[in-house]
Formats: sequence, C-alpha cells, structure tokens
Amino acid sequence: MTTFLTFTILGLVLGSVYAIAASGLVLTYNTSGIFNFAHGAQAMLGTFFYWQLTVGWGLPVWLSLVLVVGVLGPLMGMLLHSVIMRGLRGVSDVAKIVVTVAVMLGTVYLSQWIWSPEESRTLDMFFGTDASVEVAGVVVRVHEIICLAVAVGIAVGLRLLFHRTRTGVVMRGTVDDPDLLRLNGHDPERVAMLSWAMGSGLAVLAGILITPISGGSLEANALTLLVIDAFAAAMFGRLRSIPPAFIGAMVLGLAATYVTAYFPTDWTWTGNFRVSLPMIILFVVIIVLPQDRLRGAAVRTRERFRVPSVRAALVWGAVLVGGVFLYSLLLEEPGITTLGLGMAFAIIALSLTVLTGYAGEMNLAPLSFGAVATVTAFHFGVTGSGLDARLTPWGILLAVAATAVVGGLVALPALRLRGLYLALATLAFGALLSNMVLRDTTEHTLFGVEFALFPDGTLIVPKPRLGPLDLSDPLVFLLSCTVLFALIALGLVALRNSGYGRRLAAMKDSPAATAMLGQDLVKLKFGVFMLSAAIAGLGGILMSSASGSVEGDNFGIIASLGLVMIVVVGGIGYVSGALFGGLITGAGFAVLIGTFNELAVAHPESATIFRSLGSIVMVATALIGMGVGKNPTGSVQDLFDGYRSLRNAKPVLFGGGALVAVLYVLALIGVFGAWTFSLITLVVAFALPAIGAKLMPHAVEATGGHAKSAEAAPGEIRDDEPYTDDLRDRLDRALGLPARTGDGRPAQTAEKGDVHALA
Repeated sequence: MTTFLTFTILGLVLGSVYAIAASGLVLTYNTSGIFNFAHGAQAMLGTFFYWQLTVGWGLPVWLSLVLVVGVLGPLMGMLLHSVIMRGLRGVSDVAKIVVTVAVMLGTVYLSQWIWSPEESRTLDMFFGTDASVEVAGVVVRVHEIICLAVAVGIAVGLRLLFHRTRTGVVMRGTVDDPDLLRLNGHDPERVAMLSWAMGSGLAVLAGILITPISGGSLEANALTLLVIDAFAAAMFGRLRSIPPAFIGAMVLGLAATYVTAYFPTDWTWTGNFRVSLPMIILFVVIIVLPQDRLRGAAVRTRERFRVPSVRAALVWGAVLVGGVFLYSLLLEEPGITTLGLGMAFAIIALSLTVLTGYAGEMNLAPLSFGAVATVTAFHFGVTGSGLDARLTPWGILLAVAATAVVGGLVALPALRLRGLYLALATLAFGALLSNMVLRDTTEHTLFGVEFALFPDGTLIVPKPRLGPLDLSDPLVFLLSCTVLFALIALGLVALRNSGYGRRLAAMKDSPAATAMLGQDLVKLKFGVFMLSAAIAGLGGILMSSASGSVEGDNFGIIASLGLVMIVVVGGIGYVSGALFGGLITGAGFAVLIGTFNELAVAHPESATIFRSLGSIVMVATALIGMGVGKNPTGSVQDLFDGYRSLRNAKPVLFGGGALVAVLYVLALIGVFGAWTFSLITLVVAFALPAIGAKLMPHAVEATGGHAKSAEAAPGEIRDDEPYTDDLRDRLDRALGLPARTGDGRPAQTAEKGDVHALA
C-alpha cells in the first residue's frame, strides 16, 4: 500500500506540472488558432534564465520567480504574438506549424549559445530535497506540495477567469466570433496577445517546477522535449477546454509513475516505454477523439505553387547533375563526402514534397522513416565484413519496401486526420520510434536468434554496391545520389502533372469535393503515405551510408523538425525546395559550423568570436523559418521569379554567367578555393536580379517583374491578382463575352475579325 501511495503522489505531482503546461497551450490555441510547438522551448529558456538568476548570480528564489514567471515569460509571449503569430492569417496549416517549430529551434540554438551544453547545470527543489512532510506514511517533499497547490490554484483561477470576469468572456468570444467582438468595441488581437503572455508564463512556470522532479539536470533538447509531453494532456480537451486537459494531465502523470512501479524489472524495455508513454497516449487520444468534418470548400491560402512541366524538370535535372559534377572537381574528398550527405538529405526531403506539397498531408518525422529503412538494411542487407562490407541492392529494396509498409501502417489509423492532428500524430510516431527502437541496445532472443535493434547505440552502415557500381568512392556516391535525386524529382513532377497528381491536389484543396466527385480518399492518402515513406527510407539509407555510422540522435525528432522547417523555407511544393532543404540541412550546416570551429582552433585568441558566429548562423536559420508567414510559397520560387524578370535583360544574364565561369576557372587552377568560389557565386546569384533591375529597368519592367512572373501558368488568372482593365479584358475573353469600348462599356458591334477571334 505504501508503494501505491508513493507512486500515486508522484504521479499527481508530475500530472500537476503537465496540467500547468497544457493550460498554457489551450490558452494560446483558443485565442489565435495556432498550436504552439515552441511551448516546451519557452519553458526551457525561462528555466535557464531562472537558473542564471538563482545559481549563477545568487538572487533570491522569490525575486527570480517574479522576474522570470511574472516578467520574462509574459514578455516572450507578447513578443511572439506581436512580431510573428499575428501575421499568420491566411497561411496553410503547415506554414503555421513550421513557424512555431522555427521558434522552438531558434530558442534551443539561442540557449545553447548562451549556456554551453558542455557545462553541467542542476536545479534544486524549492526549500531543498530535505524539506518534506509525511502523509499516510509517505514522505512528500515541499516542492511536490507546491506543484500540486499551484496546479489546483491555476485550475480554479482559470475557471473563474473564463466564467466570472469580463476579460474571460472576451477571450471566449475571440474563439466564437472575433468579428462580432470587434463590433462590440473589443480588439481580438489584444486579447490574443494577453493569452500568449499568460500561456508563456505558464510554460516557464512548468519548466521551473518539472526540472527538479525529473532529476534537476538542465539540457536544452531534453527539457524542451520533456514539456512537449504536455501535448498529450492538452489533446484530452481537443485544445478547447482546460478541465479535460487537467484530467488528461493527471492520467498522464499517474500512468508514467505506475509503469515505473509495477512493470517487471526484468523487462529491459520498461524505461524506454515509460519515456515513450506520453507520445503513445497522444497518438491514441488523437485517433480516438472525434474529428472535424471534411471541409466542403477550399480554404484560400497565400501559397502559390507553380506546376513545372516534365520537359523543364528533365532539363533542370540534367543541369543539376552537370553542375554537381563540375563543382565536385573543386572539392577535396571530405567536401565531396559532405556534399553527398547533403544530396541524401535532399532525397529524404522529396518525401515531404509529394506528401505535404502535393497532397497537403503532414509529416513531422521524415527522418524516422529513414531510421526504419536504415535498421532494416543494417540487419538484412549487409554482406561482407570490415572494409569489404557493402550494402546489397536486394537489402536496399527490402528496406525500402519495409519502410513503405510501415508508412502504410502509420497512415491507417491516421487516415481520417488532417492538419494539426495529423502533424501531432506523426510527431508522436517519431518520438515513439526514437525512444523505443533507437534506444533499444540490449540483446533479445526470438526463435532462438539473438539480436539487438540498435546494437551498442551505433550502426555501421557501409556504402552500397550495385553490380559493377561501387559507391565506396565518394565521387561515385555523390554522382549516384545526384542522379537518383534527379530521377525521383522527375518522377514526382510527372506524377503531379498526371491524373493522380491532380487528384492529390484536389484532395489538398477540398477533401469533401474530391469525395463527392467519386474519389476514394482512403486510397489516395494510403498510397501517398506509402510512396512518401519509401522515398524517405531510400534517402535514410543513403544518408546513413554517407555518414558511415549513425546514432539514434541522427534520426531524432529535433533533426526531423529542422529538416521540415528548411524545406518549407525553400518551398515545400517544389522539388527545388527539397533540394534546397536537403543541401542546407545535410551539408550547409556542417560546412559552416565546421569552418567556424576550425577557425577557432587555428586562432585561439579569437575562438569565442568564431564559435559565436557559428551559433549566430544557427539562430539566423531559425529566424528565416519564422519568416515563412510572410513568404509561404518559399524562397527558391522568389529567386526563380527574379530571374524570370531578367528574360529581356540578356546582357545582365550573360554577364553574370560569364563572371561565374571566370570564377570557376580561377578556382579550378587554384587561384582561390572552393569555399571562396561558393560564397562569391551565391552573392552573384542572389544579387543579379537586383542588379538587372538597376541597370536595365525598362527591360525588367517589360517582363512584368515579379507580379507577372508569379502567375501559375500562361493564361491562368490568379485569385490574388489586382483587378485591372487588362485583367477584365482577359476575363471577358476567357468567358467569351463581347469586347469593351474605351470607356469600359460592352461593345454593341465588333469588327468581323474580332468576332472570329472571340469565336
């Protein structure tokens, strides 16, 4: 009985902290419609500041709590809403999710910059671990009593706020009808800002309370993911009601402690299961809860994705292969290996293009499918040993097929999910895989065969051998990955231009209309999930073999979220966006951080500056992700639009091409290195449209600039195009209406030639 009471109290304490964090999530979602994936990161950052004030600077605990929970936390929430969140109206679900993911990653990078991960930090309980009381024979620490009391106080306070105060009624009105609220003289944005301030303060409080309970150690990624466990509690109330969220938090806390107390000690997977339990509950709750009905009409967002032709994709694929080959001539072997890793990541990113860009389905854990393929290929596809070990073609095919099956199994319970619910379901799958499979380093016996899913925590994955083609040579591997990327990208473009691709696009715009037209949504979702998983699995195998050895963290949920963010920044509806995201994630970060670290070693007197520059690069990348709301179509499309505006400015285009050719020759003969060539070429590439507009403004204006080039296809009329006389005439011609006279009235008569033209 004592054991039961002990773990019950511990479960209630843990659940109370989850309840505090979950209530903050419900607050922000209810008033803004944005699910804050950065909730855990806000808690983490506030906890680090609390440690700095109390331990680092020796301020009293009460004063530190006031400054962090009462000032810093609300200020973070207000700043996020004012600068970022209020600008997300009219963007898709994926853009909203990616912006908050970018905030999360930027907060993690910022904390690691300020507080070095190499230094150990701990946080003690309030009044110390010895301050305790005895209840029914169970020792309960004062810190744990405070957690319970605070949770109850917040529950009662929020109940009174929403039902007994004018401010609470206005908050509820913001959810129900913001336009009616404006007519009554209230500002919904101000109410949303207040909710974000309160939610951020609650997140910080939860981080401070839960850290001593979980062991006291401060680590940015771990603490962020720890608070993310509160997502499951928030989903009990479908992100709408706080009382069910509190109940769900208590269920979550009690289940976690009971697993620790009553699962047999000889079950080696008990610890991993306990860590995974919140994500398991999250997945189950999402599946069981009633879902919203299918949307009957398309939701108009600001994303505009151009559909390229198969011929254009073929030409650009050949240009990519040729460009990568020429660039490889400037690189040493380590640089070629790093670029090959980037191309492998780009293949994984293509899985997001077809699933999210084409079909509108969410996946926040693409690297998890790469992990499934890697583990399968490691156990069933390796032949030889030592330096002669190779991946076999049949092993790769088996791994890709197994990953496609896993993708289908994940899709089956999630077939009725869309948007945020589907994103959270895939997040739960990724976290579950990371905790249950990638941490499983112990030996198991099945049918007399001993095995470990992830032996020693590291998998040695050799390069493939495909008949006479041995990919152990870095250049051969790089070119093979590039050709494979080009072929898959060409196939996806052909798919998008096919009838199946148009059905996927229709499902993305309006599932209800697609179903009414006789399309089977289940088959469409199931098929695209399996295809996406297979592509991610193939890319995961190549990524692992490019690295040589991989650990569980290589496939972690933080890494997956980073890849998703960069692909959306590039343009998730384009294969070029996948190329951009893969190269930046797999190669760009490694090159930049490695360069700054080498400079720090070579110049120890300036080591702090160089390492700070590396951290600034990571934070700046997250800042770019936060700007997705202003440019949801992607940065790669903007660059292409800039070059389309130069179609009549041939001297500028030829001049830029000639300059790059001269720079390449100089780099080839060793005048400067590949790094210098890359930097100068990137500067020229991004600056050329602006240079053309400056030197030849009339030629650029003759093409219509960005506005005209942004049309989805020749002859197509965009719904966000300004209504001008030219647009009116184009609409009249498209609808077969009579031509208009100079004063805008329909012409009563027309020339014979005009009649034939209209006919």
